[in-house]
Amino acid sequence: MPEPSFKICMAISATVVAATCALFWPRDDKPEIPAPASPAPVHAAAAKPEPKPEVAKTESKTEQPLALDLTSAIRENRIRVELRGNGKDKLAFVAHNNGAQPIRLHLAAGQLFASDKSTVALARSRDIQVEPNARKNEDLPTVATTAAAPIGDATFNLSATKLPRLDAFLAYVDEHPEIPLAAIQTATLALTENLPVSAFAKFTTPDGGAKSQLDTSAFKADTSDIIAALIALRDSGLDQKLALTIDPQLKIEAMIDPLAHALALRYYSIGDEWAYWKNELLTGNLATRHYALYGIARFYPDVAVQMLPTWARAAHTSTIFRTSAIQALAETQRPEALTALRQLETELGAATDLGKTAHIAANYLDTQFTKSPVTKISIAFRASKPLPEQKPAIAATN
Repeated sequence: MPEPSFKICMAISATVVAATCALFWPRDDKPEIPAPASPAPVHAAAAKPEPKPEVAKTESKTEQPLALDLTSAIRENRIRVELRGNGKDKLAFVAHNNGAQPIRLHLAAGQLFASDKSTVALARSRDIQVEPNARKNEDLPTVATTAAAPIGDATFNLSATKLPRLDAFLAYVDEHPEIPLAAIQTATLALTENLPVSAFAKFTTPDGGAKSQLDTSAFKADTSDIIAALIALRDSGLDQKLALTIDPQLKIEAMIDPLAHALALRYYSIGDEWAYWKNELLTGNLATRHYALYGIARFYPDVAVQMLPTWARAAHTSTIFRTSAIQALAETQRPEALTALRQLETELGAATDLGKTAHIAANYLDTQFTKSPVTKISIAFRASKPLPEQKPAIAATN
């Protein structure tokens, strides 16, 4: 082979070997790793989740109560009731609802319930809800519609009878929860039977007064409840021609009674109280004129401790006034009254009727002072109300 050709072949072979070695020889440098993609910003729109299949909503329906009056509910056989009462102020009401729907009963004031011997009226309206397949117990306030009926436990039934005047009055009462049940009862019998004050009053009537032919002992009321009844009857426009309104003694009895005093001032529209007591004492009813001394003692005690000893010592004054003056001194609840009573006991003589009255009154007052402070507060009629200077104490009369 010629020499040039040989050299060309060797050069080509060396080039091929070098390229092959370069291709397969291991390398120290590492391949470049591409950087990861930057995370998406938090505010970027997130991928929407796949919608979940909707679940059908089941609404729990509460059965609405059926509103009925008591008469309709019974007539339609919606409820069954049991009624037991004492014929006066209490009626136990039990309602049974055997249906699938709740029932709201409305019992109107004036609704009558009758037993074999008596009738009572619901004193105040009541709404009662009875749940399905359940029973409901309620104690209802009632008033007797007659004083002649016996008082005692009995079974009652719904009555269809209506008493229009009583219904009108109890509708008024329904708007005035402050009226006590005893006053409502008094007013009820005044409307249904036109009973006089003596049928209800616990105080005695020295001048006789109008008497009731019925046994009304179960319906005796405090004087404050009688006055409250009169106020309710007047304000409801139902006090015309009632015997309850014409008793002259009730006025002064209410004025003397600490519990009825404020009501009496309102009912009789007494603005100048001192003028009232003075007029009663000097020109009032002869049978109750001396009551004014007790009123003065209770509501004007500072004046009474000065005035009453003079009345007790006045020999020209009638015995009933002198006795009342001595007894009234104890009503002042003043320590100086005790001193005055001890002096009167000595002056009038322990053996005389007036002296004995002074002795008893002094012992009574002394006992009040020795009781606990709580007891003293409970018997105090009201704070002292001194007599104005231009109204001097009343001089003793014959």
